[in-house]
Amino acid sequence: MSSVCVHGLGHIGLPTAAMLAAAGHDVVGCDTNPAVVAQVSAGHAGLREPGLDALLAHALRGGRLHAQPIPAPAAFQLIAVPTPCLPGQLPDLRCVEAAIDALAPLLRAGDAVILESTVPVGTTEALAARLRSLRPDLRVPDEVAIAYCPERVLPGRILRELVENDRVIGGLTPACAAAAAGLYRGVVRGEVVLADARMAELVKLAENAFRDVNIAFANELSLLCDRLGVDARRAIALANRHPRVEVLQPGVGVGGHCIPVDPWFLAAAAPDDARLIRTARAVNDDIPRRIAQRLREAAARFDTPRIACLGLAYKPDVGDVRESPALAIVTDLLRDGLDVIVADPFVAALPPALGGAAWMEAAEAVAAANIVAILVAHTPYRALDPALFTGKVVLDPAGLLAP
Repeated sequence: MSSVCVHGLGHIGLPTAAMLAAAGHDVVGCDTNPAVVAQVSAGHAGLREPGLDALLAHALRGGRLHAQPIPAPAAFQLIAVPTPCLPGQLPDLRCVEAAIDALAPLLRAGDAVILESTVPVGTTEALAARLRSLRPDLRVPDEVAIAYCPERVLPGRILRELVENDRVIGGLTPACAAAAAGLYRGVVRGEVVLADARMAELVKLAENAFRDVNIAFANELSLLCDRLGVDARRAIALANRHPRVEVLQPGVGVGGHCIPVDPWFLAAAAPDDARLIRTARAVNDDIPRRIAQRLREAAARFDTPRIACLGLAYKPDVGDVRESPALAIVTDLLRDGLDVIVADPFVAALPPALGGAAWMEAAEAVAAANIVAILVAHTPYRALDPALFTGKVVLDPAGLLAP
């Protein structure tokens, strides 16, 4: 077994660290946020991810996992830090660069640096150049292997998919890819496929851009159906009877840590050649604004409108609100001074940014409102008594009530 230092104890880094520790590796998880370090050290993942708290407790009890604010020397330095977008939809790589700067003094010949954070094509090469400037005494990537291995997991299924999904390992050299693959083959049951770093970087971005484009088509088709007086979901169901057609269902936009961000990393590299990708992003980003406008129009019909918004998470049955379109809709309504009630059984508490909203259980929220917006199709909402919606103006862009 090997020593591993995982940089970043968030939605990907912490499950990965716990999984590697459970497999018998000696793992140090580091995070620049002292509160995260304290929380993990106390055995609390802080993420609503099935099985993670138990796996974390097991790793801590066995002494295989330790959390601390600074990195430690290790045979494998694994970077899983955030890479959001800056204004202008440009990639923000400051956390990745900070991780490289922090681990550089610790590197020894024979170590490997593995980047898991989603990044633009060419980033792994740039990080190798940064390491060479910081450690001219080491031959990078000959003495220190450099590889890119993107995660491809779904919140709510992270522990399962970390093990079951295929992994693409992109090395700066074939030897780098083989070194990184040695770590993953011990824990991944899916196929471990070797490639070069640029290929792996592009594959990760292509996967999420593909999904974004397909979601945009469904959302745009739904807008057209509304204009033409056609039931969009029924039309899609009938179109999907064609043996080579599989249109997705429309929704409230696109959220999460990947799909709203990753396509911009492709578009930023060659804007003139990414017209479809940029258009898809514009379509999906505009959906929350359109839904908020429909709710404002419904509110204008009442002397004292009160809107119940069911769901804050970015997708059903998770508590993750990162880049959530539902969150954007509620924020938009509150900005207009509307009376809003929020319910979400998977989100622990009302986010501070929504301080002007009331926080209730779903049934209570529906009963107290005259307008109901179903923004996330959480499974528990399907158990709500249909009689609760009688006499209400109901908007269901999440498709919960659709047959």
